[in-house]
This record gives sequence, C-alpha cells and structure tokens, in this order.
Amino acid sequence: MSSNKTLDEICYPFIHDKGFLCDFEVVSDELCSHVGLVLAYLDKEHSDIITDLDRLQPLCWHVNGSVRGRLAVGPDDLAWLNHRYNHYKAIIDGKREGFVLPRGPVPVPQLHLARSAAKKVIRAMVRLKEDGVEVPDILDRFCNLMCNFFFVLAGVVNKRTGVKEIPFVSMSYGR
Repeated sequence: MSSNKTLDEICYPFIHDKGFLCDFEVVSDELCSHVGLVLAYLDKEHSDIITDLDRLQPLCWHVNGSVRGRLAVGPDDLAWLNHRYNHYKAIIDGKREGFVLPRGPVPVPQLHLARSAAKKVIRAMVRLKEDGVEVPDILDRFCNLMCNFFFVLAGVVNKRTGVKEIPFVSMSYGR
C-alpha cells in the first residue's frame, strides 16, 4: 500500500494484512450487516424478533473484534442466545430437523443469508486456528448457535405468515 494515500482511500485499516484475520473480520462485518438488513424488513408483528436482533447485532461486531482485540462475548451472551433460541424453537414446536429450501416472505431469505454468513465466520475461525491464531472457544460456540438461531427465526417468520416450508432431501446422500 502506498504511503501517500489519504485515509479516505482506505476502507479498513487492516484490509491489506496477510493471513486470515482480516478475512474473518470482513465476514463478521458482513454478518452484522445481514442482521441490520433483517431488522429493516421486520414489522411490529415480529416485535420479539426485533428486540432480540437489536441485541444480537452489536454482538456480531463484538465477535469481530474478539480475536484481534479483547474478548467481548461472554458466557452471559451465550446463555441469553441459547435461551432465545429455545424460546423460538418452542414456537415452531422444535420441528426444524433437516434442511428446508430457503424460501418465504421477506425477511426469511435475509435470515437465511445471515445463517450463511454465520457459517462463513465459523469457517474463517477454523482457518485462523489452522494458522495458529488463538480463537476463544466461546466464539465458535456463539457463532454456531447464532447460525442455528437464524435458521429457527426463518421458521418462526414462515409459521407466523402461514408459509409452509419445503423440506430439502438431498439426492447426493443416502436414500
């Protein structure tokens, strides 16, 4: 990077770093943005989801900074997310086994994009660990739970709006 560039020409201070730490930070930033997109589409009918995503969104950025900086996601955050996850599973009677096609009214597709973004964050953490970077175990647990949380929220929105989910049965594995 040229030293004569202005700060206006640098989108992120670590963007040119080698290794996977910046990649992890970029995908966790993407995850935070997906949560904001979901929030933009939710109406008052889903006030409980709005409240929960409002709390979860900053935690995405806390995940982001918790590897390069100080750990900012703790056991209370994990317990809260687990509690809310179980709350929403009960709404859909725990019926979220296997895959469903990512369809439904807005913001269901956006919730599935957030779910996929959470997987990217998890994979980036795997790469960091392979490179010898210390990644606190709680971040892996939190992000895996967050991925499942988005999946369940998609089912809750579909149920509330009367959309029947379409199971996906892979022809690639077993029959």
